[in-house]
Amino acid sequence: MKITSAEFVISSPDVAQCLQHSRPEYAFIGRSNVGKSSLINMLTSTKGLAKTSQKPGKTLLINHFFINKDWYLIDLPGYGFAQAGKTQREKLKRMIERYCLLRQPLVALFVLVDSRLEPQNIDLEFMQWLGENQIPFAIVFTKIDKLGKQQLANNVENYKQRLLDTWEELPPIFLTSAEKHAGADELLDYIEQINKSL
Repeated sequence: MKITSAEFVISSPDVAQCLQHSRPEYAFIGRSNVGKSSLINMLTSTKGLAKTSQKPGKTLLINHFFINKDWYLIDLPGYGFAQAGKTQREKLKRMIERYCLLRQPLVALFVLVDSRLEPQNIDLEFMQWLGENQIPFAIVFTKIDKLGKQQLANNVENYKQRLLDTWEELPPIFLTSAEKHAGADELLDYIEQINKSL
C-alpha cells in the first residue's frame, strides 16, 4: 500500500472525546523519544504531519490522522516520560489505557521500541498488559540505522528471548528507520492485509 493522502483531523484529551466513525484505527505508541513522530512522518511521506521534537513528551493528546480516506492512524502519547510530574504520568497512563480498552474502531497497536537499547521493563510490562487484555499489537523496532547488522540482530534476538519467557507466541515484529526510510512497505502492507480481512 502507498499512502496518497494523510490529513490531521482532531486531537482528543480522552477516548470519550474521540472522533465517532466506523473506519479501522491503527495506533502508534512508545516510550518518549523513541522516534514515533519521525516514523509517522516517514510512513505518510508528509514532513511535519506529526510534530517531532528533541524534547520527549511532546504528544499529550490522542491525535487522529485520516489516511487514504480509508483508515485512521492514531498517534498516542508516549509513556514513561520521567520529567513529567507523577500526576501527569498517571493522567497519561489512564488516557492510554482507556483508549486501548474502550476504543471500538481500534484494530491494532504498534508498540515502538528503540533497537539500540536492552529490553526495557516499562515496554515489556506494557506489552504484558496488552496481552492480558487481548489487545492485538505488533512490535516496531526504530532507529535500526544506528546499529551494525550483527548488533541489531543480537538486540532483536535478545528481545524475542525476553518475550518468550512469558509469551507462547511472538507478535509481528517490524524493523524500521525513519532516517533511511526502512520498513515502511512492510508496515503498510501489514495494515493493508488487515484492512482487507475486515
